[in-house]
Amino acid sequence: MKVKKQHRKKKYLHKLNRRRMNRKQKSTGNVQCSIVKEAWNNKKTSARNLREMGLVSDPNKTIKIPNFKQTQIQRAKQMVNQIDSDEEVETVVRLPPKKEVAEKLEKQAKAPRKRMFMLPKGQVEFITYLLDKYGNDYKAMERDKKNYYQETWKQLRSKIKTFMGIPAQYSVYLQERGMLDKELDEDELKKQAIALAMDD
Repeated sequence: MKVKKQHRKKKYLHKLNRRRMNRKQKSTGNVQCSIVKEAWNNKKTSARNLREMGLVSDPNKTIKIPNFKQTQIQRAKQMVNQIDSDEEVETVVRLPPKKEVAEKLEKQAKAPRKRMFMLPKGQVEFITYLLDKYGNDYKAMERDKKNYYQETWKQLRSKIKTFMGIPAQYSVYLQERGMLDKELDEDELKKQAIALAMDD
C-alpha cells in the first residue's frame, strides 16, 4: 500500500512582495567606498569579492585568538613525539588577484587628513573677546566678569591653544585684527600659535 504524500496547503500571502524579497536576498548591498566599488563584481558574492581583493568580511576568522587548550595539547604532542619546535611547516600563501585594492585602501588610510574640528561660534566669540582684552594674561582672564563657568586660567589657556590650532578660525581672527596680510598654510599657523602660547 502506497503512502500518500501530504502536500502542505499553499496559501498566497498578500502581505509579502515576492519580487522585492528575492531582490533583497540577491543584492550584496551598496558599496560606499569608490576603490572597492570599481573592483566589485555584482555576479559574485560579497565574501568572494572581498577575498579576491585581499580583504575579509569577518576579522575573527582571519586573525584567530589562540586557544589555550589547543596550544597545551600541541605542546604535549611535541613532547611525546620529541618534535623539534624549530622545524617550520611550509604554508603556501596565495596572493589575491585584485591585491592592488587592498594596497590602495592601505595607502588611503595612511594619508594625512585635513582637520575638520571647529569650535562653536559662541566659544570663538568668548575667546576672541578675552584675547582682545587681555592678550596673553590668563590670570586676568580668569577674573573676567564674562567667565560665567568660572574656568581656571589653565582651562582658558588650553581653550585658546585649541583655538590657535584651528587655522580656518584663527586665520580669520588674525586677518580681522590686521595681524595677517596673506593666508598662511596650516603648518605656519601652528608654528605661530605655538610661539604665541610660549610667550606667556
